[in-house]
Amino acid sequence: FFFVAYVGQGFGNMERKMVTCTAPVNIALIKYWGKLDEDLIIPLNSSLSITLHQESLRTTTTVAWYEHDSSIRMWLNGEELDVDSNLRIRYVLDELRSKGKPEFRNLGLRIASVNNFPTAAGLASSAAGLACLVYSLAELIQYKETFPGELSSIARRGSGSACRSLDSGFVKWNKGSLEDGSDSVAEQIVDDMYWPEIRVLVCVVSDQKKTTSSTKGMRNSVETSELLKHRALSIVDGHITTMEEAIKRMDFSTVARLTMKESNQFHAVCLDTEPPIFYLNETSKAIISVVEEFNAYSNQIRAAYTFDAGPNAVLLCQQEDINDLSNLMHRCFPPKLSAAEVDSSSPSIIGRDEPYKPLTAAGEQILGKVGVREDSVQYFIKTRAGPGPLRMSDTSHLLDGESLEPKT
Repeated sequence: FFFVAYVGQGFGNMERKMVTCTAPVNIALIKYWGKLDEDLIIPLNSSLSITLHQESLRTTTTVAWYEHDSSIRMWLNGEELDVDSNLRIRYVLDELRSKGKPEFRNLGLRIASVNNFPTAAGLASSAAGLACLVYSLAELIQYKETFPGELSSIARRGSGSACRSLDSGFVKWNKGSLEDGSDSVAEQIVDDMYWPEIRVLVCVVSDQKKTTSSTKGMRNSVETSELLKHRALSIVDGHITTMEEAIKRMDFSTVARLTMKESNQFHAVCLDTEPPIFYLNETSKAIISVVEEFNAYSNQIRAAYTFDAGPNAVLLCQQEDINDLSNLMHRCFPPKLSAAEVDSSSPSIIGRDEPYKPLTAAGEQILGKVGVREDSVQYFIKTRAGPGPLRMSDTSHLLDGESLEPKT
């Protein structure tokens, strides 16, 4: 998975001028919501996530040295960002540049980043983006960690959840206990091959930017929600322990039950916030109902739902159930967009043009009970657990080798 990219002849003794990497989305099963320290991004509680496969959801970032001055320019999905006004991104850039060789530290940077999924719509775009930025810069300066989780501690300062996107499989972000946050790092529980039967169905209900940002929502919850305080002090540590143990013994029923409970508690905290935050919409609630019916007809937990700060659902199941679940969701929520309108290169997309597949007898009964909601889901993404950040070949660069601006 790792390829060396050398470009730009005559670049002195600098071994690499440009590096391109990809990083995955992670979805929290044990939720992170609220900070003890806003500046250091120290969370109120530990959290735990699953890393999704990059064939379906990923950020791609190219970073390049700029020889002529120390300026930094950055583009996200083709739009230039004001780096100086974004203190979190600026921290990540300055921190990693300071760790490079002395002769590199005053050079400028050019950065281009692209998501293959909706940005700021509740699909952890900032986590994938900041993780990819940290990993790409570390590759560019050829930096190796001096302690386990060092890069995750830097990514955390850019976007809290980003620390969990630096590894594969199931990952825990430890809250830590030190005031400086140096022990608030991510660690892998098991890799993506440990439990290969796990499958994920992402229901993209909305690709629009959420009305209440996670940063603002967390701040309001910390200030006003009594439920959040109780959860952080009395509930989450027990959930973390139970979830870790269930993952290691591949106990899907326990993982699923706790995943749904965590999602519901998180959104209860949002409602307990002043003013209340409404991330779920009517389609989100209908998806919950379908999953509950799916489990009830089986008289066992075959699927779980979880929602982050947005209306998009992430459903978990095992390989033996993914076809029944995805066929049912496809029939109940006929997609609005075709696969070609989303990303024609991805085999993971289930769009409007996907033929319906026969339902089981139970599926037909559930469909008759819950009905059809046309155009309420944009599209589906069928995926699984996957690897952490990857180094790409030089054919993947997003920046032009001469102008060091995004390729057109």
